Amino acid sequence: MSYFLWVEDFENSPEVTATNVFGELFDPELFSNNKRELKRNFKDHGVLVELNLQDGLEVISSELDKKIDYIILDIDLPAYDGDLNQEVLGLLSEFEGYQQHQDETEDEELRKQACHSLKSIAGFYLYTKLVVELGFPKQHILFCSNHGENTETIQKAFKTAKIKLPKIYQKSDDDVKSWVKDRYENPYSRLRRGIIEGCQLAKKMANEDLYFNNYTFKQDNVQISDIISYFEVLEGFLPLREPDDKKSIYKLFIRTLSHEWEAAKKIKSNTEKLDASLAWIMRNTRHWITHNSSLFEAVDEQLVAFLFMVNIRTMFNFTDYNQHNYEKILLKLFEGQSLSETDFSTLNYRDSVGDAYLDLRTLIRDENQKSDNKKQSIEEVFYFNEMANNVQLSNAQLRNDKKLFIKLLYQMFWVMTCNPYVDKKNNRSLEIKFWNFNYSDKPYMLELARHIYHRSFPEA
Repeated sequence: MSYFLWVEDFENSPEVTATNVFGELFDPELFSNNKRELKRNFKDHGVLVELNLQDGLEVISSELDKKIDYIILDIDLPAYDGDLNQEVLGLLSEFEGYQQHQDETEDEELRKQACHSLKSIAGFYLYTKLVVELGFPKQHILFCSNHGENTETIQKAFKTAKIKLPKIYQKSDDDVKSWVKDRYENPYSRLRRGIIEGCQLAKKMANEDLYFNNYTFKQDNVQISDIISYFEVLEGFLPLREPDDKKSIYKLFIRTLSHEWEAAKKIKSNTEKLDASLAWIMRNTRHWITHNSSLFEAVDEQLVAFLFMVNIRTMFNFTDYNQHNYEKILLKLFEGQSLSETDFSTLNYRDSVGDAYLDLRTLIRDENQKSDNKKQSIEEVFYFNEMANNVQLSNAQLRNDKKLFIKLLYQMFWVMTCNPYVDKKNNRSLEIKFWNFNYSDKPYMLELARHIYHRSFPEA
């Protein structure tokens, strides 16, 4: 999901208004005529609701893009509720001519008049601060008001300033529902939001829960400050506005994401950290993007999300295997392709895992038999991750098969956690044995497994 800031005073029925705007996304039980209750309900679903100009301004900051992806603005808004802060006081003074009066009764009346004048155009103050002062992309802002026809003064002001007036929609317009739904489900925004949330979690864990140095020799250990800087770079890597050539920025992101794994030269399974062996996914990614970056030219949001989740899980020593919020956001990218929990519980996925192992070994042997050139032969080894990497280390044409290597990255998740064992002979009738691994005991592993199954085994 994407995160929204919605500044709306709900002059009419909050339930009807919210249903008009978010009705295609949320269950009816979330909509309430109590605006405070509705605000609480929406917050859990990525929508921050503020009820007046002052509260809206308090959310807006220099790091707004780290907190919010899209903004919906009403035009007609109360100036404040409760204590008046200095920023709104300044607006009343500068734009509405309010000057504090010594007589409290007179001052209250003057302030009330100034707030009334400000109310009808308050949303535009938010808009100009966002776009002009903070550089927030106007394409990410929707004006949604039932008072759009009462803006003649504002229209003239925008025209004088040579600024194009944003289009103003009625809250009941079908275009509003479409705009909100499209952006809430936008794959790029979801990926970016999940990465930001994941990086913020990683920075909190860096001081006490860093596991990455277990994969490196002592002289290559990373400092806590370096890891925090690394995640700060990743956190700000994807711009708020979706790039025209996003595949290029995804490839650069993967290069940056995998950079630290150059030093990881002693990866091994660890019964205390059952996902430690997944570190080979990141180690191989680093090798492949360094020596054959064309493999990642067709990368999509799902692969970036998968690698990012594996990266954080293997870098840190989580004390539990429950899902985190950033993983829930990123796994939404696989909706429509994932298996239900029921379907996964009845699936004999170990057949697919065993076939994947044998298919890669057979592919390598077939490739070697076809080639008369020893320099193009692929060294045969036992472990799946080493087999895949040896294809890249070779001069065989197979090393440039983009679809194959994307599939192998996903399949490594299964092979490294199920640990299939086969005889070295190429005989498919041999029984394939597995380490006793139960995904259902590890909620995050179960969720990741059922979401990436069809990506891992597209023929299944």
